[in-house]
Amino acid sequence: MTQITDHLAQIFERVARATIRSGRSPNSVTIVAVSKQQSASAIDAAQRGGISNFGESYLQEAAPKIAALGAAPITWHFVGRMQANKTRQVAETFAWVHTVDRLKIAERLSEQRSPFAPPLNVLIQVNQGGEPQKSGARPEELAELAHAIAALPRLKLRGLMTLPPQSGTPRQWFAELAALRSQLENDGIALDSLSMGMSGDFEDAIAAGATHVRIGTAIFGSRAA
Repeated sequence: MTQITDHLAQIFERVARATIRSGRSPNSVTIVAVSKQQSASAIDAAQRGGISNFGESYLQEAAPKIAALGAAPITWHFVGRMQANKTRQVAETFAWVHTVDRLKIAERLSEQRSPFAPPLNVLIQVNQGGEPQKSGARPEELAELAHAIAALPRLKLRGLMTLPPQSGTPRQWFAELAALRSQLENDGIALDSLSMGMSGDFEDAIAAGATHVRIGTAIFGSRAA
């Protein structure tokens, strides 16, 4: 697992440089290591190398890894497509959900989150380009959806998430997402998070204000085909 340690050193340095260039503290950005298709031992190596936040996309794959690493100081983020029949396990297992895209999903997560657990941190996924193959709320839907989610009792709405469209440049879409968050804040919704940027573009995302960058291959290496 030496390769993971070497990759992490590079990522930490690049994040630090990107934040300094933007006049921010390196502590203002959370690295979420996207660990889908990675083993529990690889996750353990990354955790020992300084990562404490991990993102998983598939419940069936994530559950045994989360159980195996239960004693480790890890915060788990769900970063995959949300399905209504999977919300209970997500609500019971994860601390963050980055991919809430409609009120029905948010309501189910709130109902199914234990009252003895901290509120579930959620982000609204935004489909900025209106791409039919991607989940996400349309920008014009955000205000109504955000107000409704913010009122749910077992959730804490933290901000917005995007997978930028293929058209244009990532920097363009990241700047737009930051502007959408500012609009919601001006509308009275307190938000502190922007989940945007992955292995190939996280420095642009940080420049635009990302608080969470979702990095997989740059940490773990290429996934199996």
